[in-house]
Amino acid sequence: MERVYKRLKYVLAIGAIVAAAGFSLAASRPDFALGRNIQILFNMFREVSLSYVDSVDTDKLLEDAAAGMVENLDPYTELIPENKMADFEIQTTGKYGGIGALIRKSGDYVAIAQPYEGFPADKAGLVIGDKLLAVDGENLKGYDVSKVSELLKGTPGTSMKLTVEKLLTGNPVDVSVKRERIVISGVPYYGVIDGDVGYILHDDFSEDCSDDMRTAFEKLKKQGITSLIIDLRGNGGGILQEAVKILSMFVPKGTEVVSMHGRTKSSDATFVTQAEPLDTQIPIAVLVNSMTASAAEIVSGALQDLDRAVLVGQRTFGKGLVQTPRPLGYNAFLKVTTAKYYIPSGRCIQAIDYTHRNDDGSVGLVPDSLIREYETAAGRKVYDGGGVMPDDRLDPVYTSRFTMALYGKGYIEDFANDYYKRHREGVDADTFELPDGEYGLFVAFMQDKEMDFESETQEAVKDLRKKAEREKYLDRISGELDAIGEKLKDDKNTDLELFGDEIRKLIGDEIILRYHYETGVARHTALHDPEVRQAVEVLKDQNRYRQIVTSQDTPRK
Repeated sequence: MERVYKRLKYVLAIGAIVAAAGFSLAASRPDFALGRNIQILFNMFREVSLSYVDSVDTDKLLEDAAAGMVENLDPYTELIPENKMADFEIQTTGKYGGIGALIRKSGDYVAIAQPYEGFPADKAGLVIGDKLLAVDGENLKGYDVSKVSELLKGTPGTSMKLTVEKLLTGNPVDVSVKRERIVISGVPYYGVIDGDVGYILHDDFSEDCSDDMRTAFEKLKKQGITSLIIDLRGNGGGILQEAVKILSMFVPKGTEVVSMHGRTKSSDATFVTQAEPLDTQIPIAVLVNSMTASAAEIVSGALQDLDRAVLVGQRTFGKGLVQTPRPLGYNAFLKVTTAKYYIPSGRCIQAIDYTHRNDDGSVGLVPDSLIREYETAAGRKVYDGGGVMPDDRLDPVYTSRFTMALYGKGYIEDFANDYYKRHREGVDADTFELPDGEYGLFVAFMQDKEMDFESETQEAVKDLRKKAEREKYLDRISGELDAIGEKLKDDKNTDLELFGDEIRKLIGDEIILRYHYETGVARHTALHDPEVRQAVEVLKDQNRYRQIVTSQDTPRK
C-alpha cells in the first residue's frame, strides 16, 4: 500500500508540474483556455484517483485520457500504446512470428479457421476445424481468441507443443510446431482467365507487397496475357510507397501519381514514379467497391486520372487522410493525421463527411454544392466529394443479415467441416458448386440451431412503432404494424429458402478452402464472380475500353 501511495504522489506531483507549465504558457495568450483545461484535466485525475468509490488503475486512467484527446478528431488518429505495437507492426508490415493460421472460437475452445499454405501450422498437419486444447501444457478451455493468439505468437525459431483435437478423428494428439517469421503476401492469388486475361487479387498494401505484384505480373506476361484485371475490392490500403511502386509498373517513369498537403510544410510531399515501367500499354480493369480504401484508392484513382485503366464496381471508401506515427516515449506512438492525399487530377479522395456513412460503410449522400469537378489527362470529367467513382458502375451485391448471422455463429463453417469429413476425395476448385442434396443436409443441420436474429426491416418497424407512439399516431396504425410484424416474424426455414443462393455460395467457398486453401477460393471467384466477368467484357470490347479511357466522364454522384 505504501508503494502505491508513493507512486500516486509521484504521478500527482508530475501532473501538477505539467499543469503549472501549461497554465504559464497559456497566461501569455489573450485567453487562458489552454491552461484552464489542463488544470481541469489534472484536477479530474486527482479527484478520481483519490476519491472514486473503487480503486482505479492510474496508468489506465491516463491512457484512456490520452486516447480520448484524439477521439473526436478523425477516425484514424489514435494512440498506440506499447501493448498494441505488435498488432500495429503486423498491419503495416504483414509480418509476425507465429504458426501461420487464422483461429476462431469453437465451443469452449479455439479452432483452426484457416492455415496458410506452406507455413508451420500447415506443415504440422493442422487443418481447418482442429481444436486447440493446450499450448505447452496450458489448458485453453474458456480462453478467447486474442488470448490464444498471444500464446501462439513468439520469437521465430522457438518451438511449442500443441495438444489438438483432430477434426477427422476426434482424438487428441500432441503436435510440435516451430514458429516462423510469417510473411503474409499482398497477392494471395494470380492467374489467367478467359484465355488471355490476367487476374491479380491484391488485398493489402503491407511492406513489400509491390514485389509480389511485380512477380505476379511478370509471370502472367510470360503466359501471354493481353489484358489485366487488378482486384482491389475489400483492400483497406496500407503503405503509400507501395502504392507508388505498383503505379510505376504501368505508367512512364517520372509520372506524378500522388501528393500530400498538410498544415505544415514538412507534411507536404509529391511522389513521382522512380522505376522504368513494365508495361504502359496493356489494357487494365481495376475492380473496386465501398471497402477499397486509402492506398488502394490512390492506385485506382491515379490509374483513372491518368486514363490508364477502367474502374469497374462501386464508389470507393473515401479515405484520403495521411497518418504519420510519432514516438511518444516508452514504446508508445501517436498515429496522427498530418495531411490529405491528392491524386493526379488534383482531387482529394477523402470523403467530405467521414462521420456519417451508409450502413455498409459506403459514402453517404454528398450535397451538390460540395462536389467539385476535375479533369483526367485526356480531359474526362471526374469528381471529388468522397472516394473514387468507377467508370463502369455496378450495383453492389447485397448479403442479407440472416446469412451474415449464420456465418457469424459458425454454422456455415461447422457444416463445411462436416462435408470435409464425409468427402475425403476432394473437390475441383474451378467448377465446384454445392449440390442440391448437400444444401438439403444443411437445412436439416440447422433445424436445432438457435438464430438470435432480427432483420433490418424488423428493426425499422420497431423504430417506427416507437416514433408513432411518441407522436400519438400509434392508435391509428397499430393494427397495420402488427400485421407487418407478423409477416416479418422470424421463420428460419423461410429465410434458408429465401437467401439460399448466397448461403450456398458461402458454404461452397468454405468447402473449397478446406481442400485448396485461399488460392483455390480466389481462383473460383475469379472464374465465376459477376463483377470479374463484367471486367472481362470491358477488356474484350476494345472499342468500348478505348471510348471509356478517352472520352467518358464518370458519374457525378
